[in-house]
Amino acid sequence: MKLYRLLTEDDTSAFCHKVTAALNKGWHLHGQPTYAFDAARGVMRCGQAVVKDVPGTYTPETKLGDH
Repeated sequence: MKLYRLLTEDDTSAFCHKVTAALNKGWHLHGQPTYAFDAARGVMRCGQAVVKDVPGTYTPETKLGDH
């Protein structure tokens, strides 16, 4: 099955660490990163989609972060 996650975080090094950790667990970048201003909080936010092929069958109970 193919898994999909959208990683998001404030524009800090924490975002880069989150994406790096996913890549080191076998996830692959999917598409371009996104960058937007969160007016409610007054901060910039980053997002990056990642995908991964794993054995098994997807269900809504699949814990994406465990893969």
